Parts: sequence; structure tokens; C-alpha cells
Amino acid sequence: MEYNGINLTWLGHDSFKIRNGKTIYIDPYQLSSDAEKADIIFITHEHFDHCSVEDLKLISTPETIIIAPPDCQNKMSKIDCKDIMTVEPGQTFRIGEIEVTTVPAYNTNKKFHPKENNWLGYVINIGGTRIYHAGDTDKIPEMNELKDIDIALLPVSGTYVMTASEAAEAANVINPKLAIPMHYNSIVGSEADAQKFKELCDCEVKILEEG
Repeated sequence: MEYNGINLTWLGHDSFKIRNGKTIYIDPYQLSSDAEKADIIFITHEHFDHCSVEDLKLISTPETIIIAPPDCQNKMSKIDCKDIMTVEPGQTFRIGEIEVTTVPAYNTNKKFHPKENNWLGYVINIGGTRIYHAGDTDKIPEMNELKDIDIALLPVSGTYVMTASEAAEAANVINPKLAIPMHYNSIVGSEADAQKFKELCDCEVKILEEG
């Protein structure tokens, strides 16, 4: 998908690739063996389907920068990369011309992603286009503080994260220009969850084909 000169590809589950001159991955998981090498990788939390060492080794080079919560650091210690930045919710920083703000991601009505773990979503600002990857989360109060989001990538499967209806409520709070469902058709969730999300959202929704 092309948006404001940025190419966004859903790689399945919570995994995305963003290309804008740099190649950026978020939560790379079960990538093809010929996957493009990464300039920057964002990891939301340490679960195997988000912080996948096998996939990180596949796409990392000595010039790759990885951004992740502190509890991912041990898993990534043998990855050949330029730097591993450990971050917590509420930080804003720059990587070259890209501005990044970390956002909390946690469960409110289940135990899989505790708030105290300080796991993450990210707002990635690329040339003025603001992309929010929510991570594995429920609808949380911090979403009310998100402003001027162009693209919101939101989990919809239920079980470990928001249900489709809860994700639609979140989208209506965030009010992005475009919402894209994720976290389905892999470990849990189905195309029906993505379709339900689309039907319930007030904003524009695009369901991406896995690329």
C-alpha cells in the first residue's frame, strides 16, 4: 500500500514493513528467507511472535538499529547489528529524520500483557506522516492522548488483545485518517474479525492482503 510516498506492507500477524528510502520492520515474524535487509527494526514486546530471534537474524546487518523494550535485550544479544536501543513508554527520540514516540501497550481485562511490563506501541513520524502501531493491547486510556494519527495499525483478534468491536471503539477514539487491522489469520483471529472491525469503524479502513 502506498501512502504519502511511503510503502506499507502487512507481513501477517502484527508484522509490517515500511519503506521510504529506509527499510523499517515492526515485529518481524515468519519472514520469507529472501526478506529485504532492515535499516531499523521496532519490537513491541518479548513474546516469540513479536521478538523472533530467527527473523531478526535474517534481516539484521551490522548497520541495523533495533528498538525494543529492555526485557528483549537478552534474547537479542547475539544478533549482529549496529545498536539495540532499549526504550520504555512515554519516550520521544529521533533516528535520523524519523521521530518516534513510545506508547504503552497492555491488557485491561486479561493477563497476557501486564501494564507493569512496560511493553510498547509506537508512533513513527516519517516526513510528517504519523503511523501508530498499537502493539498487543486492549483499548487503553492512553489512546485518548494520540493526536494527528494518519495510519493506525490495530489488533482485532480478541483472546490476547482487543476484539474487533473494542478495536473499532479504539479507532473511533484515535480518529486516524486510515485504520488497518492486524493480529489475525495467524495464531488467533480470522478475516471475519477484520471485516467486523471495518463495519464498526467511523474512519476509513483498509484490509491489507498479506505481502
